[in-house]
Amino acid sequence: MDINYELYKVFFHVASTLSFSEASKLLFISQSAVSQSIKTLERKLDQTLFIRSTKRVQLTPEGEILLRHIEPAMHLIQRGEAQLLDAATTGGQIRIGASDTICRYFLVPYLERFHRSFPNAHIKVINQTSVKCAELLENGQVDLIVVNYPNTSLSNVSAIHSIKTFHDVFIAGSAFKNLKDEKFTLKELSHYPILMLDKNSTTNEFLHRLFQQHQLDLVPEIELTSNDLLIDLARIGLGIAFLPDYCIAGNMTGLFIVDTKEELPERELVIAYNEQMPLSKAVQEFLSYFAP
Repeated sequence: MDINYELYKVFFHVASTLSFSEASKLLFISQSAVSQSIKTLERKLDQTLFIRSTKRVQLTPEGEILLRHIEPAMHLIQRGEAQLLDAATTGGQIRIGASDTICRYFLVPYLERFHRSFPNAHIKVINQTSVKCAELLENGQVDLIVVNYPNTSLSNVSAIHSIKTFHDVFIAGSAFKNLKDEKFTLKELSHYPILMLDKNSTTNEFLHRLFQQHQLDLVPEIELTSNDLLIDLARIGLGIAFLPDYCIAGNMTGLFIVDTKEELPERELVIAYNEQMPLSKAVQEFLSYFAP
């Protein structure tokens, strides 16, 4: 049944106040307009909703049934409107997709800055690999993502901006001290146990592609989802870990960088979002932190 929302709105105010005159004041319309709306609604529903007398207005049993359904719906609509109005002043909500490593070693200062500027805005961070983050963005589950690049999953993303360049490094602990202060080829390193992120990461894709370019097979000893855990395992001597250099600053106690004869290609951190979707005030503010 196609009934105008305004008719239910009038009904709700009359039923809540049990007064046509009070409802007209709340709705900023004439009392006759209120009466006409109720008559129209009753005609469309083929039910009498109010018992009218000179002294009072009373709901019929049918009117009470309708109110039980209309009242929670009206409150939901009012709450939604209030949240939208609040979002216009506080910045609303921002949903960010990023890996644990990027959040910890790169995003925290920006999140802190944003929180200070918009203390009432809701920040939602979803931790996934850079590959999975691209899926979150494509499905509309996040407003923006901060990910490692190149990233083959970003082919359908319309806006990608570089915000930081970095290099990947091999690190090892004292168990491999014979590698310290020397340079080794990737072929030589392939004979050592390699610790790296799992197949759902761009870092894994990058290292496998790098080895393939040098006609080498890469068979990792261990694949994990955490760079921090890779650092811990390298420190206790389980192998040589491969990871971005931005996550080892201040975390190299008992570790050293294993230099390679081949120069490893530079990679980037990028921020990506969908230009076809409207951006909230919160998202626009956050993106401004990375403007060139």
